[in-house]
Amino acid sequence: MNKFILQNILLAMALTVFANGAIAADKSLGNTHKAAGVECSDCHETKPPQAVPMFKCLECHDTKDLAETTKNVMPTNPHENRHFSTETDCTYCHNQHKASENYCGSCHLRFDFVVP
Repeated sequence: MNKFILQNILLAMALTVFANGAIAADKSLGNTHKAAGVECSDCHETKPPQAVPMFKCLECHDTKDLAETTKNVMPTNPHENRHFSTETDCTYCHNQHKASENYCGSCHLRFDFVVP
């Protein structure tokens, strides 16, 4: 009986890890880019794929336009800030293969930005 309970607990733990990974993948920008017709090789130019440098993001995304779009975000504009102006590395917050995160919130607790 104890072996059966232990197996069920381990199975439940494994399923939880899998489900959390699937949820994180759904919140990544990879799906957004895929839906827009962007192929992996459009950004990953090497095999095996390496981390994508910010200049690849800038081929499609203009940082000054992003700053203008988010100018009314409070308590501050995440795309135009005192640390990096409009040149914050995109990957500090936005991730392709895992859930994005609020990089600013690691120091500024009141900056509770929702990050796509």
